[in-house]
Amino acid sequence: MYRYRRLDPNQIIKTLVTLHGRVETRFPKSGLSRVCSELIDVARETEARVNETAKPNLVLRLAIFAVLALGIFMLSKINTIVELKRESENLSGILQGIDSAFNILLLMGGGMIYLSSLEARWKRHSVMRQLHELRSIVHVIDMHQLPKDPSSDHPATVATGGPDNEQRLMSSFELGRYLDYCSELLSLTGKVAALYAQSTQDSIVVDAANDIGQLTNSLSNKIWQKITLVQDREGRDVPLPSESVMYPSAAPLPQSHLSRPESV
Repeated sequence: MYRYRRLDPNQIIKTLVTLHGRVETRFPKSGLSRVCSELIDVARETEARVNETAKPNLVLRLAIFAVLALGIFMLSKINTIVELKRESENLSGILQGIDSAFNILLLMGGGMIYLSSLEARWKRHSVMRQLHELRSIVHVIDMHQLPKDPSSDHPATVATGGPDNEQRLMSSFELGRYLDYCSELLSLTGKVAALYAQSTQDSIVVDAANDIGQLTNSLSNKIWQKITLVQDREGRDVPLPSESVMYPSAAPLPQSHLSRPESV
């Protein structure tokens, strides 16, 4: 009934698998294909980690109940002592019993607060470590698209996956596709980070996940500026600076070839 109100990790993984197939078909054994494969593994791990984080820590919960039970037991003992002091009309003893009970209440409350916050801090530490990993993946994706500059005189290349890591030149069509794949990868990385945000009410975790989303959006916008430049040059029948080196006699590709691919 509420399937469209939350991100479904299985759908994110399915989309990543589809994207990986497209990247591998277009650029087999390339670095971008390996990054996509790695992100699939991270997304699967994220699903398991989110489910694990949502579960209560039974050890800490039992420790809280133990502190509570011990406090109640100590209060009952002090109450017995106070009753005995009242029978002997020892005012000093009664006051000492009340003071002891008050101290026990403070210690019990402090212990319960510490243990309850400890569970939240442990979970936050684990989630933040995974979010830092996702942030690193974002920068890895950015490093793959960074040298693919259509305005540069340096020709854009992509790895062939050979034993010597040979590079081959890219056409403008391939460059547009490569940049678009990078943009989609960034977007999906942000969605993986959002899985942590939707599973907790911890404001620190939510802010960290949102920061990753904003970072991916910012980098994706820069990528689309490059794609727009590729499309603009194709529309004006002006070859890319690198294309004069790569394909001097190649006919320009149709504008439709560089349109944004179908959503997956």
